[in-house]
Amino acid sequence: MLVCSVVLLVAVAAVRISSRSGLPSLLLYLGIGIAMGQDGIFDVKFDNAELTQVIGYAALVVILAEGGLGTKWKEVRPALPAAAVLSTAGVGISVGVTASAAHYLVGLDWRQALIIGAVVSSTDAAAVFSVLRKVPLPSRITGVLEAESGFNDAPVVILVVAFSAVGPVEHWYVLVGEIALELAIGAAIGLAVGWLGSFGLRHVALPASGLYPIAVMAIAVSAYAAGAMVHGSGFLAVYLAAMVLGNSKLPHWPATRGFADGLGWLAQIGMFVLLGLLVTPHDLIADFWPAVVVGLVLTAVARPLSVFISLAPFRLPHREKALMSWAGLRGAVPIILATIPMVSGIEGSTRVFNIVFVLVIVYTLIQGPTLPWVAKALKISDDPSETADLGIESAPLERLRGHLLSVEVPGRSRMHGVEVGELRLPAGAAVTLVVRDDKSFVPAPSTVLRRGDELLVVATDPVRDATEARLRAVGEGGKLAGWLGTGGAARRGDGAADTPHLARLAKRLGKGGEDRPGDRTGGSRAHH
Repeated sequence: MLVCSVVLLVAVAAVRISSRSGLPSLLLYLGIGIAMGQDGIFDVKFDNAELTQVIGYAALVVILAEGGLGTKWKEVRPALPAAAVLSTAGVGISVGVTASAAHYLVGLDWRQALIIGAVVSSTDAAAVFSVLRKVPLPSRITGVLEAESGFNDAPVVILVVAFSAVGPVEHWYVLVGEIALELAIGAAIGLAVGWLGSFGLRHVALPASGLYPIAVMAIAVSAYAAGAMVHGSGFLAVYLAAMVLGNSKLPHWPATRGFADGLGWLAQIGMFVLLGLLVTPHDLIADFWPAVVVGLVLTAVARPLSVFISLAPFRLPHREKALMSWAGLRGAVPIILATIPMVSGIEGSTRVFNIVFVLVIVYTLIQGPTLPWVAKALKISDDPSETADLGIESAPLERLRGHLLSVEVPGRSRMHGVEVGELRLPAGAAVTLVVRDDKSFVPAPSTVLRRGDELLVVATDPVRDATEARLRAVGEGGKLAGWLGTGGAARRGDGAADTPHLARLAKRLGKGGEDRPGDRTGGSRAHH
């Protein structure tokens, strides 16, 4: 118990060090596991690859769920075609080039070489999510990289299992067919479970707010179980289900997001420490240089080729492709996948595991901290003119048939300087309270909103979605949102811009009207 407490405290300190240094946290957690294991301080002997694989899969499900919940649909949607090609065709290119290097340069037989090529071709979701969200990159780049890391685990797992099977490896066209079928099944189940789960959570008020985070994670994990049961890709299912849930305006969303983030950190800590325990440090010395050679080919040849060839039809700038090539971070996923041939009893599987382990450590140590420098050298950074999205939390008021929306105005929101009356909220919604500089007051229609304000908005059930869409539209387009065409229009649930304001107005007037230009009732009701 004392050892576990010490490990947990050290791991929490490692989170702080990682966030300040930009160093991927996996290296720190692996270091903790190595220090506890053989040749380490506590000399704990652990060699159960099968248990490590099971726990690693469970942790990966939680990490993918957390990553999907934090993925913004409006950023990922334009990147989906590129990410899909990169996580399928790109994986195939990377496997071929890396396996050839492992066979001809290191001397591994073709089965071992193909296993290594498949294992290290998967970018790690935990590493990508933790590093990219600290680097100010344009959303079109982070969208591709995050979606790729969520998608490419599925085809890689299929390849590694096929190469690790006892007997001859199946023909390539059979593997391609299996990969396509499993991905299609996993995608269908993930989208279905995510939609059904979000529909249920939005229409059924749970007895306690603390149940919402648990319900969201349970739904995401159910997607993995359902996908695996019907021989689909459970990893793709859990990621897509979580992404649907994360973009569905669920009640108590900030609390849910924080809960998922904490579970993600806990999963990373447990998984990386266990992997560190599994390795025997003195066995890594003999495989150090083979790992460096394979990793060099992967980083300098295979990854750039896969990116440039796969993304050729999308006409992205070469600078962005170069950055995506460098940002193909590896992490715990390749190490977990390297346990599959060990469990299957493939000859030379221990050496494969050692090479993968060293490769991940060395090149993550190089790529992770240098990613901001590479982005700066390529003159790629986030567009400061992009407005920050509003933070809106919704709590259902079941007996009142309404919702209480908590709205935070971020620093770059164009809601700054807008009067409450100029929000033009639909009939049935009102700003009831403004919190500014730790002081709260009831606003008047002429109250000017400022950066950092927190608003409490009450909306009835019929206009709840329209109210949130209007708030987001003002946050993006300012007080003239809706008058200037699609640029400042409110967003629909699918993220697409509405038609110009006058067309919307004519259509809505035919339905009784929800967003009248002259409506100031939202402000007046708030005042009363």
